[in-house]
Amino acid sequence: MIQVFGHLAPDTDATGSPIIWAWYLNEIKGTPAEAKLLGEPNTEALFVLNHWGFDKPEIIADVAAGDNVVIVDTNNPAELPAGINDANIMEIIDHHMLVGGLKTSAPINITVRPVACTATIMASLMGDNLARAPREIKGLIMSCILSDTLEFRSPTTTDVDRACAETLASDLGMDISAFAADMFAAKSDVSAFSDAELLRMDSKKYEVAGTRFRISVLETTSPATVLDRKESLMQAMPAVASEDGVDQVLLFVVDILNEESTLLVPNDIAKNLAEKSFGVTVTGDTVVLPGVVSRKKQIIPNLKL
Repeated sequence: MIQVFGHLAPDTDATGSPIIWAWYLNEIKGTPAEAKLLGEPNTEALFVLNHWGFDKPEIIADVAAGDNVVIVDTNNPAELPAGINDANIMEIIDHHMLVGGLKTSAPINITVRPVACTATIMASLMGDNLARAPREIKGLIMSCILSDTLEFRSPTTTDVDRACAETLASDLGMDISAFAADMFAAKSDVSAFSDAELLRMDSKKYEVAGTRFRISVLETTSPATVLDRKESLMQAMPAVASEDGVDQVLLFVVDILNEESTLLVPNDIAKNLAEKSFGVTVTGDTVVLPGVVSRKKQIIPNLKL
């Protein structure tokens, strides 16, 4: 049995893509496969699963030596189980920069393409077999694309992503804007999460000039809901950083509708990073970054200290 999973702190793409590819392996390739998760999915991902009638995949903490696995939506060992290099990695499908550090026991298929969403790549790899996919799999692909592109607002969006989502929406008889609004509303409801959970919900570790950061992004149509908690969120940052083995937590609150981010600035490290990275002047404990909505394309590549 092949286990298919994405990264820790699974968003919609890291939740949906394992289900999509497990379906393809089972139904098209005749290879037994199961979708797995490496953590609790966010509220948008849960909404999408419920809408298309999927049960939440089993959450696993690690993999055993020799387990057959397919990795999707990441190639970063820091976002994968501790035992990943002892497993039998059979395939990688991703849309992020290559990080290095994964080890395979034999040559494998690796597909990394500069598109906004892993599900876009999967749809392309399926080719004509995509037509055989049931409605719910097509809907899951569309949902992943709308999530990762912020309904085509993100600068990571490519013509391939848009064409795939629009074709599927037409096939499904879906109104993209209406469905995306429902998805983003679900993503914006963070009332049930603690400050520490919010800081880890959609985050990646990254090092800048020897300083280790957890870079957290919260995409929302209601930024005030998150920013109203800024004092407690900043108070929670040192403990989260210490527990997660980093020096500093950065939180970018992405306003989906106004296409801008607000960075919380709890100390001089964050202040200096904001000013050097984004050419802004910080005068308080937050700073607005107009046009910045993508961690992959606009935040991480610009980070400086």
